[in-house]
Amino acid sequence: MDGAALKETRSGGTKSASSKALRGLDALNFFLADVRDGLGPYLAIYLIAVRGPDQGWNEATTGLVMTIAGILGLVAQTPAGAFIDSTNHKRAVVIGGAIAVTASCLVLPFVSNFYVVTATQSLAHVAGTIFPPALAAITLGLVGPKMFSKRIGRNEGFNHAGNAASAALAGGLAYFFGPVVVFWLMGVLAAMSIGAMLLVPAEEIDDDLARGMTASEEKAGDQPSGLKTLLGNRSLLIFAVLCAIFHLANAAMLTSVGQLLTHISGKDHATSLIAVCIVAAQCVMVPTAIFVGAKADAIGRKPIFLVAFGILAIRGVLYTFSDSPFWLVGVQLLDGIGAGIYGALFPIVVADLTRGAGRFNAAQGAVATAQGVGASLSATLAGVIIVSAGYSAAFLSLAAIAGLGFALYVALMPETRDSLPEAEAGGTDGGLPRAAAAA
Repeated sequence: MDGAALKETRSGGTKSASSKALRGLDALNFFLADVRDGLGPYLAIYLIAVRGPDQGWNEATTGLVMTIAGILGLVAQTPAGAFIDSTNHKRAVVIGGAIAVTASCLVLPFVSNFYVVTATQSLAHVAGTIFPPALAAITLGLVGPKMFSKRIGRNEGFNHAGNAASAALAGGLAYFFGPVVVFWLMGVLAAMSIGAMLLVPAEEIDDDLARGMTASEEKAGDQPSGLKTLLGNRSLLIFAVLCAIFHLANAAMLTSVGQLLTHISGKDHATSLIAVCIVAAQCVMVPTAIFVGAKADAIGRKPIFLVAFGILAIRGVLYTFSDSPFWLVGVQLLDGIGAGIYGALFPIVVADLTRGAGRFNAAQGAVATAQGVGASLSATLAGVIIVSAGYSAAFLSLAAIAGLGFALYVALMPETRDSLPEAEAGGTDGGLPRAAAAA
């Protein structure tokens, strides 16, 4: 598509993308789903069940590794987003990230030293920071802002379907071959992710749209606003704090369930059981994410996000009712609602608050940094509470944090959908939509 045609398709905030590009985006979200998070909850299972106390691994040391890796990853979040805003080679960035994350995880079966394990997982976390802003940017650059909410819901649907499929494969194969099968699966999925990324033609990704610039700003010759301007957006800062609270409550829940299942069922069945938990939740996330993408403009962002916080709090309490594997897997279904909502709404809300600023991905990185702080502290917090007071105390503590987040969202966070009409009309204040700047 030539430059004149491209600008014409974008004049109304929408943009045509070829069916080949959209199919490639579907495949990318499906195959990259398990690669983008590295080993995730399998790391704790592998270190505790395979390495074990004989090699110095327990809940506390595992949580420390995850915290250190998470901190280094969160430091990279904002630079990663700013880099995505500036680069015109987004496909190469995604491919490089997939290779780095996979390579850092594939060496884990060959090392057991605490410092080496920490280094490999830190590399995986740092490389993984590139995926969320890159996928959101590629999506926005392909379809434009008017179709962004619906397309993000579809992205998340394919992402969760990919997680469910890979977890089902991991659980089934681990029953026969042990936890090491997770590493083989990561290598295959990384190769498929690279192939999917290459299906998306580079020339169809509009790099100005991808960083949040609208047609009116381009016609006026506006440049992306500075990060200082974004930091003056009160609503964006509030949202960042709420994201940190959500992940402080959520990040350690599945990991803690995995550790509990390891003690209850033994190392031979823990990987398969946690895979069942993941598959169950991901199957719920698929329709949840698609629903959020389709209805977020009609219902609004705030009421849907409040459901995510409420479900998270309920889930933490329900985990304490029984340590039966069947009960734990059943409760994990609620994660499909909470995490499904969060994953679909996160980029939509950030796009609402930064439309026209040209710093969509930098803002994603900044908010993700706050999110990462919560996630990193969650693992250590839960690990310390488990060692000192038991699993029930840890789950109730995480539930209380989620309840706090619910209350703060009600009191402090505005409905960001309300800023869209002015933003689409080109009304800005300091590079931000007027409604966002005034909040």
